[in-house]
Amino acid sequence: MIRLELSGEHTRLHSTLCAQCPQGPAGCCVSPPELDWTDIGRIVSLAGRGWLLEQMAAGNLLPVSRGLELRRVRKREERTAPRQSKCVYHGARGCTVPAERRAATCNYFLCEDAFAERTDGLTDPASAQSRRAHALLRGVYGRWDRELAEAVASRPEGPTWDAAFLDWLGAEFERLSRASRDELGELGELATPGLTAPGLTTPG
Repeated sequence: MIRLELSGEHTRLHSTLCAQCPQGPAGCCVSPPELDWTDIGRIVSLAGRGWLLEQMAAGNLLPVSRGLELRRVRKREERTAPRQSKCVYHGARGCTVPAERRAATCNYFLCEDAFAERTDGLTDPASAQSRRAHALLRGVYGRWDRELAEAVASRPEGPTWDAAFLDWLGAEFERLSRASRDELGELGELATPGLTAPGLTTPG
């Protein structure tokens, strides 16, 4: 079953299939996405600058040309399970960091297996709305990241990976978010009485 948690650019998609991923216990976390410029700005805007600096110092987030790469570790969560290479933040019960510290992709991505989870021949009532939300968020974040990549490249000093640089990314993310209010407002249409399904929730 799919559940769509509506919250603008912070919208999250959930699926009960994720807890029993057919791809293995680590699922998507075997190949975690990078924190691109937009993700970093988003995390800073949600009071995560200190966390980013701490994780970089610890070697869990590694500067690369497109943002920050998440370190992968090879470990097992149970003594009888095989060792598996996966995201450093993946634990026995899934992601160990809160949604506001993750790449946006980790919050809104669902695989095709999740969209087609039901086996009774019926369509999950939240599937169509979730696909629309996924497509909109992917488009918005992709455009924002292209804009931020150009802005970072135009800085004479480049990415300095200090507090000032992170604060700048946070301010740029908030600027892009404000400029896209109308576009992001389309997510609200998914919660109108005519479209709302049992799997849709809005922040209370």
